[in-house]
Amino acid sequence: MRLAFCGNDNASAYNISAGVLRNVCFVDALNLVPHVFLLFITFPILFIGWGSQSSKVQIHHNTWLHFPGHNLRWILTFTLLFVHVCEIAEGIVSDTQMKSRHLHLFLPAIMGFVAATVSIVYYHNIETSNFPKLLLALFLYWVMAFVTKTIKLVRYCQDGVPFSQLRFCITGIMVILYGLLMAVEINVIRVRRYVFFMNPQKVKPPEDLQDLGVRFLQPFVNLLSKATYWWMNTLIISAHKKPVDLKAIGKLPIAMRALTNYVCLKEAYEEQKKKVADQPNRSPSIWLAMYSAFGRPILLSSTFRYLADLLGFAGPLCISGIVQGFQNTTNNTNTTEKDPSNSYLSSEEFLRNVYVLAVLLFLALILQRTFLQASYYVTTETGINLRGALLAMIYNKILRLSTSNLSMGEMTLGQINNLVAIETNQLMWFLFLCPNLWAMPVQIIMGVILLYNLLGVSALVGAAVIVLLAPIQYFIATKLAEAQKSTLDYSTERLKKTNEILKGIKLLKLYAWEHIFCTSVEETRMKELTSLKTFALHTSLSTFILICSPLQPAQAFASLSLFHILVTPLFLLSTVVRFAVKAIVSVQKLNEFLLSDEIGDDSWRGGDSSVAYESCKKHTGLHTKAINRRQPLRYQLESYEQPSRRQTRPVETDDIAIKVTNGYFSWGSGLATLSNINIRIPTGQMTMIVGQVGCGKSSLLLAILGEMQTLEGKVHWSNVNETEPSFEASRSRNRYSVAYAAQKPWLLNATVEENIIFGSPFNKQRYKAVTDACSLQPDIDLLPFGDQTEIGERGINLSGGQRQRICVARALYQNTNIVFLDDPFSALDIHLSDHLMQEGILKFLQEDKRTLVLVTHKLQYLPHADWIIAMKDGMVLREGTLKDIQNKDVELYEHWKTLMNRQDQELEKDMEADQTTLERKTLRRAMYPRESKSQLEDEDEEEEEEEDEDDNMSTVLRLRTKMPWRTCWRYLTSGGFFLLFLMIFSKLLKHSVIVAIDYWLATWTSMDNENELRNADDTYHVAVFSILSGAGIVLCLITSLTVEWMGLTAAKNLHHNLLNKIILGPIRFFDMTPLGLILNRFSADTNIIDQHIPPTLESLTRSTLLCLSAIGMISYATPWFLVALVPLGIAFYFIQKYFRVASKDLQELDDSTQLPLLCHFSETAEGLTTIRAFRHEARFKQRMLELTDTNNIAYLFLSAANRWLEVRTDYLGACIVLTAAVTSITEGPNSGLVGLGLLYALTITNYLNWVVRNLADLEVQMGAVKKVHSFLNMESENYDGYLDSSQVPKDWPQEGEIKIENLCVRYENNLKPVLKHVKAYIKPGQKVGICGRTGSGKSSLSLAFFRMVDIFDGRIVIDGIDISKLPLHTLRSRLSIILQDPILFSGSIRFNLDPECKCTDDRLWEALEIAQLKNMVKSLPGGLDAMVTEGGENFSVGQRQLFCLARAFVRKSSILIMDEATASIDMATENILQKVVMTAFADRTVVTIAHRVSHILDANIVLVLSEGSLVECDTASNLLLKEDGLFTTLVKTHK
Repeated sequence: MRLAFCGNDNASAYNISAGVLRNVCFVDALNLVPHVFLLFITFPILFIGWGSQSSKVQIHHNTWLHFPGHNLRWILTFTLLFVHVCEIAEGIVSDTQMKSRHLHLFLPAIMGFVAATVSIVYYHNIETSNFPKLLLALFLYWVMAFVTKTIKLVRYCQDGVPFSQLRFCITGIMVILYGLLMAVEINVIRVRRYVFFMNPQKVKPPEDLQDLGVRFLQPFVNLLSKATYWWMNTLIISAHKKPVDLKAIGKLPIAMRALTNYVCLKEAYEEQKKKVADQPNRSPSIWLAMYSAFGRPILLSSTFRYLADLLGFAGPLCISGIVQGFQNTTNNTNTTEKDPSNSYLSSEEFLRNVYVLAVLLFLALILQRTFLQASYYVTTETGINLRGALLAMIYNKILRLSTSNLSMGEMTLGQINNLVAIETNQLMWFLFLCPNLWAMPVQIIMGVILLYNLLGVSALVGAAVIVLLAPIQYFIATKLAEAQKSTLDYSTERLKKTNEILKGIKLLKLYAWEHIFCTSVEETRMKELTSLKTFALHTSLSTFILICSPLQPAQAFASLSLFHILVTPLFLLSTVVRFAVKAIVSVQKLNEFLLSDEIGDDSWRGGDSSVAYESCKKHTGLHTKAINRRQPLRYQLESYEQPSRRQTRPVETDDIAIKVTNGYFSWGSGLATLSNINIRIPTGQMTMIVGQVGCGKSSLLLAILGEMQTLEGKVHWSNVNETEPSFEASRSRNRYSVAYAAQKPWLLNATVEENIIFGSPFNKQRYKAVTDACSLQPDIDLLPFGDQTEIGERGINLSGGQRQRICVARALYQNTNIVFLDDPFSALDIHLSDHLMQEGILKFLQEDKRTLVLVTHKLQYLPHADWIIAMKDGMVLREGTLKDIQNKDVELYEHWKTLMNRQDQELEKDMEADQTTLERKTLRRAMYPRESKSQLEDEDEEEEEEEDEDDNMSTVLRLRTKMPWRTCWRYLTSGGFFLLFLMIFSKLLKHSVIVAIDYWLATWTSMDNENELRNADDTYHVAVFSILSGAGIVLCLITSLTVEWMGLTAAKNLHHNLLNKIILGPIRFFDMTPLGLILNRFSADTNIIDQHIPPTLESLTRSTLLCLSAIGMISYATPWFLVALVPLGIAFYFIQKYFRVASKDLQELDDSTQLPLLCHFSETAEGLTTIRAFRHEARFKQRMLELTDTNNIAYLFLSAANRWLEVRTDYLGACIVLTAAVTSITEGPNSGLVGLGLLYALTITNYLNWVVRNLADLEVQMGAVKKVHSFLNMESENYDGYLDSSQVPKDWPQEGEIKIENLCVRYENNLKPVLKHVKAYIKPGQKVGICGRTGSGKSSLSLAFFRMVDIFDGRIVIDGIDISKLPLHTLRSRLSIILQDPILFSGSIRFNLDPECKCTDDRLWEALEIAQLKNMVKSLPGGLDAMVTEGGENFSVGQRQLFCLARAFVRKSSILIMDEATASIDMATENILQKVVMTAFADRTVVTIAHRVSHILDANIVLVLSEGSLVECDTASNLLLKEDGLFTTLVKTHK
């Protein structure tokens, strides 16, 4: 058959007698002209002109879209392409019904398709290279196409072609489309004026694109790239070569930054506040605020969602059409040939064509998936924006929280951390699922209508059953939420306990109490697991209910796949409802928090108390744009404060810096803590506040700083001019900022230098002077990176004294007029205190004429004070100079004098700056192995590739793409082999049953078509069907239960082993491993193992098995499908391989950027008073915004990568459906199997991306198992002795006689010995002092008594028993020790004194009386059962130390070891202590490690150590007789 343009079966085809335009064929030929014209013009420009053009364009502009009507043009072009496809299809279908080929029916359409494609490519290139003149070619093309199509349409109208004919509709639509495109083109000319106008318009790219740091291009790329995430390719492919880091993902675009969104949300929230201002009982609605700030994108996303859902129904309809068409073709084979002159198809005929349906199915799938992903992306982006805004709101609120809230426990740090870590994420997740809420009802209603059309009444029955299951689902969902909440509560409690254990681990080991605390953690863990079990049970129930939705033998598979569509929204509904419930709770918590008490506006100290961003926006010169520029906000703020700060001090009218008149202050309980305060603090002088422990000295400072609630009275800061407007005040804010060092040192997670400078400009001389004054230099030298070493929670743990000195250094370094030091000497020994007093305070501060307020216990410094305030019980006892007090209150002066004399004597006799050196020693000891990288340092970088960077790249790549199978196996086996086997078996069985059910249905429906033996067979079919369904339902329940159960068992075993391993670990391990690292194993990693791995595993196995069974089913129905599967399989393999690597990196980035953010929040909450005193709120806000943005960009990229993957796997799935449809149409055996194959192909599209996502997730989550395992390989202490505990006498050691024979001790096998061949004999009841220079091994000796260190030679014999033979528990439980850091646990006072509950109340009261605490404890509510808060925060340091004393007395041990127990208490308390040791311990052996010589001088025997050897051993008086003895030199050098 020859080819001819107009066909050669009709002679009149070329006849133009009736006029040229009356000939259909000629009109079709005319339509070719514009397309050919476009191709001729654009091809040379595209291929030739391009090379020269693109080189001029800067690379990051190639995404810049600046022609108006951009998106509209893309949408119209895509519609045009779709219509062209329809036209081609219509032409081809019409052509098949002709006798000969009629090229004119489809050739112009094909050319049109090519031209439209070229037009969009051409447009894109012109736009990105910004060369608008070339758009004229397109303009001409649209005009010509419009004209030719209109001619054709007119021709059809004249011929009277009815509107129902497809070709008429297509032509009409095309005319409209070409017209619209023409209009778009004219609009571009109008706006950009690139021709016909004199002055073309200049445009600049948006700010984000000028900034090379912005790598997130989603908002800036064209529509196609937006829909397919094409711009992500570079990142995902580069991830294979080198890991993605923060530099690779760049900065957030301005519109997504936390600040931008915070301003939106804040304004909306303020609006809500105004609305409810007059109704006191209503609180402002966060929901409405969120809606008004982020409503539009949510609506957009919902629109996409609706479109996707409606397109989703195309699938089942197409399938039913194909199956129907199949049955028809098998029934009637004769097709009628049409007359060429009447070659018009109606739409119905067109849609009956099976191939047309297959292509339609493919297009519908692709469109549906694109819309769905777009909807997901928009919600994700909105969710991230919302989270950024919420975090900024919470942070701003934290900075204004009233201190009483925090200290009285109304708002704990834990709650704040939860708000940040959990509640904001809950809201974000709710937003992600939000579109489902409104999309579901539509899906369900549509589904039911379609089912009704297909199946009639029986559909309604099925739907009714499904709908009835919904309330059950809801009930289960609420139960789930409850279980989740209780799990969370238990895990917070468990973490709190674990944290306490780790903080006090040394004490627990020394007192042999590990097991008591361990069991208490285990109890909480069991409760947590129980609630996890209920959670698991409910989850499996809900999946089970879903699966057993009624499967009725339907006429076609359409109904089956419709049921699939129906089940999904119902399943999601329960999830969404659950999240909605969670979100409502979260919003309540947020609202409570945002409305909680704020600190009073301290207008008297520097204007607006927080220099907020809002204030910047209001002032000219700092317009909003400035915030977004490169320079962070605080530099702008500071540039306004630059006028040299020191000189601008106003001339003081009087020399009083601060005056408090008639002040009554409380900590929020309404009872005045401080009453009747009338004090003044003179300018430029040193004021000392003294008084006994707990009399309100620190409170007074905080009251002056405005942290306490003022009941009445006034704090007046002199040099604030009242007339000064607030902006001026905020500008010169530094003048009223107060350098404040709190009693409890507060450090940032930053370097030492950053901690001291604290945001001020760095001045080398000043910095050096300060570090010298605080004698920090020797400590800094010990750190591995000097003052660039990270300290704080995540860094190196410093001791109390070192932390305190850093805080004092911070206060000294700041350039402020007023300095508040709260007990800076408490953790320092005498030498450091003196040095600090002389160099730091008297020299550094007084020379600068800064006003200093000093709270202290060291009365010997009183003579230096210019002004003294003596406090007692919350009142001011006396105020004045030392002379005034000497004259007026002789008694007080005498009391002070006796105390001072004692202190002075000590000064004379004091031995050595011991505490500091001890601290330095611990620090050095902690540093020792850090250099030799001996232990767990690389614990987190276990991946080998980080260590040998120089290794050839290929192995690195292989490692980065490998799944951690070994860890998976460890995890699976830790749940037990039986459960593992059960899980695998039941999974396989379940899936085979499901396939069997569907197959049975298929054969049954095919049988129905053949109408043979129907009734007899039906009962048989129904019976088999019911049995299979029943089996499937039961198996579903069993599998989901076994998976959850296995996960729980594994989690239980892993946590149990981890806890026991760590709690029995050697003390060295805790000195070396940062606390945060260990805690992370118990918090984040345990949480992943508990709650994330089981569902991921479930989902992974389910989706993999579903995909495999589907592919098997299709191949069974049409074997040809396997051939098409090969290229698809290869594509899939590469997609998942690239994605997994990138996803893993991005997830790690997301996690690693989240930690600093959370730390910053908790850090801020802990150091609130300091930050506010320093007035550094703006700087901290800026830091928070930076951290939030970094975390958000990582998360944004992660979700974009997920979209990238899903779009690609969805398109692959669509290709699978297309190939399955085409192969089954050409090769298909019977309609039943064809329908089944297609139905399965449709399910593949849903599950393919889940396989990859779950694989990637599992890979990341297995990291947690790996980390936990790395701790499980640690050595434990050896707890078993040679003797059984029953062989040790009950009352051992009775006498308290100690023989030290040739003792050698080291900290670890690979370290040098710290004690060498020490010999000593201590008689029962003797008081022994141990002294020596730094590093001489005094503390090591005390630890040797408890076998905390490795005794590798010699022995210690106590009462005739060698301690190395005893079980550790027995040994440690029979001795007592008082450590230098007082450690209290949360719980009752009774629990703190006697956790084993062995003693009577009388004995406890006796101990408290001895420790001088009886009266104080009696006054507390509940007496012995009064609660101690975490870390004993509700008692002062001195009181805590006394509690530790009482604790040692309670244990009636005949040997007491005191390790520098008196460092942090005031003179009076210390004297009490000395007396007690002499009286209450008269008959016991006391070993004191000395820091103040006075303690040892009356000891029966003194041991002097030097470099690990014992050099002298005698009574103090005898030792002093030796002129050249070490003891004598020690005493002399320290006079």
